[in-house]
Amino acid sequence: MRMIQYVAKHKTNYCIVHKVDRLARNRADDVTIHLALKDAGVTLVSATENIDETPSGMLLHGIMSSIAEFYSRNLATEVVKGLSQKAAQGGTVTKAPIGYRNVGVRDEFGREVRTVEIDEERAPLVRWAFQVFASGDWTTSQLHQELVARGLTTAASPRRPSRPIGKSSVHRMLTNPYYKGSVRYQGVTYAGAHEAIVPNEVWDQVQTVLGTHRSAADATQVHEHYLKGTVFCGQCGSRLLVCNAKSSQGTIYPYFVCASRHGGRGDCTRQAMLIEQVERLIERFYAKVQLDPETTQAVSAMIHARFDEMMAEGAAELADLASRRTQLEGEQQKLL
Repeated sequence: MRMIQYVAKHKTNYCIVHKVDRLARNRADDVTIHLALKDAGVTLVSATENIDETPSGMLLHGIMSSIAEFYSRNLATEVVKGLSQKAAQGGTVTKAPIGYRNVGVRDEFGREVRTVEIDEERAPLVRWAFQVFASGDWTTSQLHQELVARGLTTAASPRRPSRPIGKSSVHRMLTNPYYKGSVRYQGVTYAGAHEAIVPNEVWDQVQTVLGTHRSAADATQVHEHYLKGTVFCGQCGSRLLVCNAKSSQGTIYPYFVCASRHGGRGDCTRQAMLIEQVERLIERFYAKVQLDPETTQAVSAMIHARFDEMMAEGAAELADLASRRTQLEGEQQKLL
């Protein structure tokens, strides 16, 4: 892309590539790049292929581009097939998640084999995280804060230093079946050859707790009301949320609750209010809202002026359409 931008601004005679497949790996990109070079007055030259602007050269160019596209797609298919076979055999096809580490060992023939082993520094914290979350007394945010406080960090790499685990990484960790000894690839789960950190029953309990949290989150999003999002707490200014409370007899009472107090983010003491009470207060408020005579007169004058403008515009447009109709009828008469 930088080359195309360059040749569009600077006078260039030739674009030399080693092979056509070094320029693009599919026909669509090849055609787009070739047209961009051609529009800039640049001749494409291959150092190892006899392509030019002649019909035979363009035919060869098209054939080589198609071969390059086939090679790229076939290579991708073979890679996916190889990774699928490795996953089916229990191998790890991606970077080992936190709590494990990728290592290289020698087999009996002296060949280096890439495998995965438990990270003794981070695995105890991962195991503890699953155990406490399975109790149902923790949220992912609380668990993330505690793991950071306990010193759980990502493994360092040549490009990135070690750093505290992120909140999204905690959720991915809790939903990853790799920790119970399974490998998931392309939507299929296989029995892994690595050692499990978390027992199956603990992992299943964690999924149940996560499902409960998701259901609770979804339940808070289905309460609709026409005042939702337009009323605020008079004490702290936070938005009022719709909340349905159910009594022991099964009766549902709809309330407005302060978002700050509900989320535990402030010291607001505003009690929950029945929605019926809030509706009556809103009705009383709007009953007192009146326009003074000067404002009423000004608004009325503006509305009448706007109606006059609309009527004038409509009349002018109607006259223009009538004139256009007369002109078309005259042209039609001439043609007939």
